[in-house]
Amino acid sequence: MATRDTFYNTASSFPEITVEPHFEKTSFRIKNKIFATLSSNEENAVVKLSPLNQSVFCSFDKKIIYPVKGKWGLLGWTMIDLKKIKNAMLKDILTNAYCEVAPKSLSEHVANKP
Repeated sequence: MATRDTFYNTASSFPEITVEPHFEKTSFRIKNKIFATLSSNEENAVVKLSPLNQSVFCSFDKKIIYPVKGKWGLLGWTMIDLKKIKNAMLKDILTNAYCEVAPKSLSEHVANKP
């Protein structure tokens, strides 16, 4: 299962990202747009997915990956329980979140990486 360190290291490995505080969380940004946040005191994280990718990942197990409540969830913001998610799926989710927010030139480079 994933850890906070795994999430942090994976999210911060993408090209041109910055890591900045966001209220009580750590945010991961590309061109000042947030693609993921990591809670400072809990074992969960939030990522920005397209509605299609959100539905695909959430169909895996709604106890592990699920839309954030309210309008944020309708916009693709998705909660992840780090204690229950496998590292490979976490990497796929973070890659999709990064590609959702990053400029096309960067997202194409990451999406086509083996």
